[in-house]
Amino acid sequence: MPGAPILPGATLGVMGGGQLGRMFVHAAQALGYHTVVLDPQPDGPAAQASDRQLVCSYSDAQGLAEMARAAQAVTTEFENVPAQALTALSQISRVAPPAVAVAIAQDRAAEKVHFQHHGVPVAPFAVIDSAQSLSAAATAALFPGILKTARLGYDGKGQVTVDSPAQLAQAWQELGGVPCVLEKRLRLDYEISVILARGRDGAMVHLPVQRNVHRGGVLATTLVLPGSVHAAVQEQAILAAERIAVATEYVGVLCVEFFVLEDGRIVANEMAPRPHNSGHYSIDACDVSQFALQVRTLAGLPLVEPRQHSPAVMLNLLGDLWFRAGGDDEAVEPDWAGILDQPGVHLHLYGKRSARRGRKMGHITITARTAEAALKTASSVATHLGLPPDVALP
Repeated sequence: MPGAPILPGATLGVMGGGQLGRMFVHAAQALGYHTVVLDPQPDGPAAQASDRQLVCSYSDAQGLAEMARAAQAVTTEFENVPAQALTALSQISRVAPPAVAVAIAQDRAAEKVHFQHHGVPVAPFAVIDSAQSLSAAATAALFPGILKTARLGYDGKGQVTVDSPAQLAQAWQELGGVPCVLEKRLRLDYEISVILARGRDGAMVHLPVQRNVHRGGVLATTLVLPGSVHAAVQEQAILAAERIAVATEYVGVLCVEFFVLEDGRIVANEMAPRPHNSGHYSIDACDVSQFALQVRTLAGLPLVEPRQHSPAVMLNLLGDLWFRAGGDDEAVEPDWAGILDQPGVHLHLYGKRSARRGRKMGHITITARTAEAALKTASSVATHLGLPPDVALP
């Protein structure tokens, strides 16, 4: 049964100090909450915005006890917070998302099995965790495929393309011989994500379905435009994401990424038990953002279906952009003034102290009255900043 709502004026905690935590803090403060961040690194993006930070490891018993004393409820901003820490916190404080969902998201093998068990389609796969399972996978109809580490893989990391059985053993060794998942490569049309919120009473709402473009395994562009995702595909994906949420008695914001195949079928790729990069546009293009939904689910406030008021395009800003003008060694701040003179351009920088190639430094959301206008402005912004020329128009 849901408990009484935690009302504004109380303190909400977040495990993790990155940009997702920062945007959660902003949303919580907008509703009148105080915030506390637990993160091993001082002065990260979330701590810069938060009322207070606890600097300790995620498994530090004293730190967790202090978090429970300081905050009336605790959430997480990324899935690699130890599930055991969330379990321990849940004994003495309100915690969302549930530790069981975080544990599933931390292990690709467990995630695939979980999806299958609850009737959510996935690509053909095999788990490789021994010489015997390696030999069995080599004889399966899974090639060409992608070998992925079962744990600690994100943004294209921990993956090796495997075109034939002869390459499998070497690929497994390249990944350290750790437990892996071999997935068959499918013929994709495009990629989408569903972001939903589920309350303690079981009520669910969702953002508009996002169409995503990745470059090098990292999200580059999100399109939330009329007609960008077929209606039948949206319906399939939303039902599948809701099934996943119900199966774990989920509370919080959940993102499920899907591949849309050339024949219109969908297969689930992975889930993230938190707000997602592809939902950042909701801050500027919806009346309720994914981070406001995270606050509401954590505090037990009512959920309302977000309404998108503008077509939107979101462009990710990686650290590579800072090195375009200064060469390989010198980071130079991009020319933000040259894009902020265009209507509908919303720049979000995450407060990271230094740029590195591949590091997520910020994002830009473009809103407009029409899809055509949003795409035109996005293309102009991308060209001015020197982003890949096709990043806004996939």
